[in-house]
Amino acid sequence: MTASAAGPDASTPSGGASQDASASQSTTSVSTASSSSGDGAKSSAGAFGVTYGSVVMELGYDDDADAALSESIEAAAGSAVVDDDYDDVVDVVLLWWRDGDGDLVDALVDAIGPLADGGIILLLTPKPGREGHVESEDIADAAPAAGLQVTSTINAAADWTGTRLTAPRANSRTGKNLAGPKDKPRSDDRHFDDE
Repeated sequence: MTASAAGPDASTPSGGASQDASASQSTTSVSTASSSSGDGAKSSAGAFGVTYGSVVMELGYDDDADAALSESIEAAAGSAVVDDDYDDVVDVVLLWWRDGDGDLVDALVDAIGPLADGGIILLLTPKPGREGHVESEDIADAAPAAGLQVTSTINAAADWTGTRLTAPRANSRTGKNLAGPKDKPRSDDRHFDDE
């Protein structure tokens, strides 16, 4: 990224705020990064929000997956990705998914299991016109059914679209149904023994 000739002026109080605003907008907008040069793959890792020190679990990697994108996410995290045999919580689940791989809701629910509080799922699906393409409507339907919400979609690589999914904060902290128990007795139904 290059700075403008004027650069941020220390006397302008909004200088940092405008940078913060544009950074937050980048996580909710569609990026057009391409992994053909390697720089695009690095941009995709950044757009997904993978940070140094993150533990990344990779699922569904196959011959058709974009190796440069996978490597850029690994580089952004600063360590090798782990697989589904990993026994601890992870910050990011990188899920390569194709139409025909099975039930997307089930796969997303399985991906939630190892996630730490505040963790993210990076769902990578083939772009339209590519073999195994998954319709965006299918993702939009599967995410809430699995207890997730779509936060952004990016052009992750030449043949792959990336969708960033998160669990709503309240659910990820408690791991419980926020509605509470359905059979909770009312206070007037309780009986106390005074003896």
